[in-house]
Amino acid sequence: MSGLAWTVQHAYQGSEFFRQKLDGAGADPRAVSSAEDLRRLPLTTKEELRDAFPFGWTCVPLHEVVRVHASSGTTGKRVLATYTAQDLQDWAEMFSRCFEYAGVTPNDRVQVTPGYGLWTAGIGFQSGVERLGAMTVPTGPGNLELQFEMMLDLQSTVVCATSSFGLLLAEEAHRRGLAEKLALRVGIFGSERWGAAMRQRIEELLGVESFDIYGFTELYGPGTGIDCTEHEGIHFWDDYYLLEVIDPESGEVLEPGEEGELVVTTLRKQAQPLLRYRTRDLSRLIPEPCRCGSPYPRIDRIKGRTDDMFKIRGVQVYPAQVDVALSGLPWLGSEYQLVLRREGGREHLLVRVESSAPDRREDVADALRRALGVRPEVQIVPPGSLPRTDRKTRRVVDERD
Repeated sequence: MSGLAWTVQHAYQGSEFFRQKLDGAGADPRAVSSAEDLRRLPLTTKEELRDAFPFGWTCVPLHEVVRVHASSGTTGKRVLATYTAQDLQDWAEMFSRCFEYAGVTPNDRVQVTPGYGLWTAGIGFQSGVERLGAMTVPTGPGNLELQFEMMLDLQSTVVCATSSFGLLLAEEAHRRGLAEKLALRVGIFGSERWGAAMRQRIEELLGVESFDIYGFTELYGPGTGIDCTEHEGIHFWDDYYLLEVIDPESGEVLEPGEEGELVVTTLRKQAQPLLRYRTRDLSRLIPEPCRCGSPYPRIDRIKGRTDDMFKIRGVQVYPAQVDVALSGLPWLGSEYQLVLRREGGREHLLVRVESSAPDRREDVADALRRALGVRPEVQIVPPGSLPRTDRKTRRVVDERD
C-alpha cells in the first residue's frame, strides 16, 4: 500500500474527526491511492483542527502518544500536536536532512536559540542536530549575554534562530565588535517570512551563509524543508508529505509555477496525519530541477500568508508586497512596520522604515504606491529604532478598531 493510501485509510479508521469529514464529502478512503486522487478529498482548515482540541484529530490510541507540542497561538487558540515515537524519529530524520543541505557536518557546533517547551522549534532543532551527530549548544531564546558567551567560549559554528532574532544577534555582534571573534559560518533561520534585505543584512553583519528552513506545528514542526546552497527555492521532502497549490479563493488546484496557497498531505505521520491541509502559506511549486542536483522538489520561498492580508481603502495588501518594494531601495534598512489607522472616517496606512536617508521619504512613498495600488504615509526612522525580538516580529499594527 502506498504512503498516501495508507494515510487516508489510517486517518479514516483512526479518528471520528476524519470519518465525519470524509463521509460528509462523500469521499471513499479506499479510492485514493495516487496524487491525482487527492482532489477527491475535502480540504482541511486550521479552524477545524482547533475545534478538534485536544485529541479529536489524533488517530492512534493515546497510550501510543509519547509527546505533545502546541502552536504559538498568535492567530487564535493553540493547535495541539501529538507524536508517536516513530513520528519523532521521522521528524529528526527530516531535520537532519535539512542540516546536511545547509552544509552542516558532525564536526559543527550548533547553537539552538529558538524556544523550548510546548513550541516545536527548540527541541526540533536539537533532535536534528543529534541525529546528524553534531554538537548541540541549547541556549534557548533571548539572553544576548549568554548567546555571545557560548558563541565565543565554545566557538559555535552554526546558529539557529527566528529570522528576527538572527537580525538582532547580527546587529548586536556588530555593535559590540564581536563579529571577527566569532566562528559562525552558517545561519539557519525560519518561523516567519523574511525577505532579501533582511537576509543580506544578517549575512553581512554576522559573516554567515543563511538558509531558510520551513515547517509548522501541524506538520511536525520546523525541519520539513530548507533551501540549498543555490538559494533558489526550498526543497521539501516528498517522501514524507505531498504539496499542492490551490487558488485561495476558489480552492481550485493550480499548475506548477502558478502562485497560490500551499496544501499539505502527509504520507507517514501516525499520530496526526494531514489530509489536504490548508497551510495559508503563499508560494508556488518550482517545476524545474534544482542546479544543486537534489532529487527533492522545490517550492519558492514563502511570499506571505493568506491571513496576513489586510484591506486599506478597499485595496488588498500583503506585508510581503511592502517587503519586496522596500528591498528594491538600497538606501533603506531591512526593518519596517505597518500601522493602520482610521481618522476622520478615512483609513490611513503609515509605513515606518529604517534608513539613514530621511530626505528620501517621497521616493519610498512612490515605490510603495506603485507596488500596492494605494499611497501610504511614510515615516523614516533611524536605523535600529524599530522593535527587535527573539521571537516573531509584529509587522502590522492595526489601530482601526
